[in-house]
Amino acid sequence: MRIKYFQDTDTLYIEFKHAEVVETRDLDENMLIDVDGEGNICALTIEHAREHADIPSFSFEQVAAA
Repeated sequence: MRIKYFQDTDTLYIEFKHAEVVETRDLDENMLIDVDGEGNICALTIEHAREHADIPSFSFEQVAAA
């Protein structure tokens, strides 16, 4: 998983897995998903990210299976 924030365009890109993207689908006017040939989600793009996500307080935590 890789997360990139492009400050100049206020775009957040979350790549869930590295795969060849065969289609990009609009979820709404600010969010897009990339899917592979099997229809699996590869990535999510959020435009105007500061408005739609709390970018300054982003954190990541990996929780071990119980």
